[in-house]
Amino acid sequence: MSTLRIKAHENGPYVIAANARYRDSNGESQNSGGAAVALCRCGHTAKSPFCDGAHKAVGFKAAAIELDLEPVS
Repeated sequence: MSTLRIKAHENGPYVIAANARYRDSNGESQNSGGAAVALCRCGHTAKSPFCDGAHKAVGFKAAAIELDLEPVS
């Protein structure tokens, strides 16, 4: 298993550059289709947990950070 990198963009969302599988609000399995997934960290999105750009309108401020997650055996 490889390392998973999560990047928090300055004043923006968490971005996971990997194919993602998740369950939607109806409990149905969804797939990101190989595209990066942007997760809200400002709390103002209308598409929770996904980013819809609301951070720009509300003036959200936060530092950039990168997290490298290693698999646990």
